Amino acid sequence: MNASSPSSRSSPMRRFATPLAADALAAIAECLRAGGVVLMPTDTVYGIAAHPDRPDALARLFALKGRDASKPVPLLADSMASVLKAGLDASAAAQRAAASFWPGALTLVLDRPDGGTEGVRVPADATACAICAAAGGLLRCTSANASGEPPALDAEAAAIALPEADILVDGGPVDGGVASTVAQLADTNVRIFRPGPVAEADLKACLQD
Repeated sequence: MNASSPSSRSSPMRRFATPLAADALAAIAECLRAGGVVLMPTDTVYGIAAHPDRPDALARLFALKGRDASKPVPLLADSMASVLKAGLDASAAAQRAAASFWPGALTLVLDRPDGGTEGVRVPADATACAICAAAGGLLRCTSANASGEPPALDAEAAAIALPEADILVDGGPVDGGVASTVAQLADTNVRIFRPGPVAEADLKACLQD
């Protein structure tokens, strides 16, 4: 792979198995920063990840998946500290919920400085968090499959679905658990955009403690 231009590579997809050695983690992070796309396990399904500072990589992610470019790709983070460093506005309520349910199946909808919003979560998967941290703290990540097809639950399925990705991280099979709850929180108000494992009642109880 030509790390300076992953989108023009002619070499086979590079593969790394977990647990990731330090040099493997460094190579994955370098690829992401250079505009590559990476297939990796998360706590539910395999995902395809791109660096948030590389719009060219995000465009390639959309192209590889055949995904509608108007559909946003959420962020994975290694920590709330990285979320705040990126300038996202995490209210006191959102930070309390994150302290209770991160890492885990809660996506928080946070305000951006430009007036838009971002969905972000810290996954309950050590490999995904380590890759996020090595790449700078945040990654764009969505399921590793062609749009409209079932998500990949193991590395080979991810590679078959998206063979033009630059790197495959093989973390073994994942269980395909329920997609995260997507919620926006302000004071004691909770708005649920997508129900999931974290119930609205649990979020409200967390904010009232």
